[in-house]
Amino acid sequence: MTDIIAILKSFSAKFNTDLEKCFPPIDGAENRVIEAMRYSVMNGGKRLRPYLLCECATLFHVPYEIAFKAAASLEMLHSYSLIHDDLPAMDNDDLRRGKPTCHKQFDEATAILAGDGLLTYAFEYLSNALEIRPEIRLALLQLLSSAAGAFGGMVSGQTLDIYAVSTDSKESDENIISRLEEMKTGRLLRYACEAGAVLGQAPLPLRQILISYSRKIGQAFQIADDILDCEGDQQLVGKTLHKDDKQNKFTFVSYYGIEPARQKAKELVKEAITEIAVFGSKAENLQNLAQYIIERKY
Repeated sequence: MTDIIAILKSFSAKFNTDLEKCFPPIDGAENRVIEAMRYSVMNGGKRLRPYLLCECATLFHVPYEIAFKAAASLEMLHSYSLIHDDLPAMDNDDLRRGKPTCHKQFDEATAILAGDGLLTYAFEYLSNALEIRPEIRLALLQLLSSAAGAFGGMVSGQTLDIYAVSTDSKESDENIISRLEEMKTGRLLRYACEAGAVLGQAPLPLRQILISYSRKIGQAFQIADDILDCEGDQQLVGKTLHKDDKQNKFTFVSYYGIEPARQKAKELVKEAITEIAVFGSKAENLQNLAQYIIERKY
């Protein structure tokens, strides 16, 4: 576990240095939105999704310099979703990664524009990644737009998160929770794994294995988040806790209970680790990452 934490820290340091170069200041009052974009995208974070993308690409001998282009665009899009998720009309949160959320640091209008800016810049940046072959770039753009969108993507997941209500059927409730996780949290984790395979032009069976791995760690990740909301240390987690219960939200914990949910996450991680054993020793970091996901404290 110590090794994967050190690996993540080392990756984050390099990735952050490269990512900040994507946000040079511009002249004029409009630089305010660039400042808000930079503030949000550089505001800490585990860089789990870009690391996952780059590590999956490494399985197929894709160098970091090429994978970074796709990873950076992914992190831009992820950061946009966090800005909007924190807005008063959504989760109404004042803290993100232990710092004021974008609308608190700037203002609500600037935060909305910064989110819009990061979303569009993600696609602009990836489409201009000339180091990636055109047909692969197109495939990545299609996958990323699908993962972010309203037809089974993050927008649908956020909608479920806001408007889904409990039914009279346990089976229906479990289906809602599962769909919510798959679309809101799971789609970008899936994209990270699948994008790595696409960059490496992996054969379909290996691509499917990585997709399956991503689904298992995606559910485990969300369960760990739900548990942290209940019993985490707010200073470590870096955001307001106990909000899910107060807002009567659908979560794995509200449905299963803490201990059954924790056990489910352990089983999912075990399955994920077994699944990617086909890659041999090259999958060691991904296996350790799966374990880290449920043992993390933030």
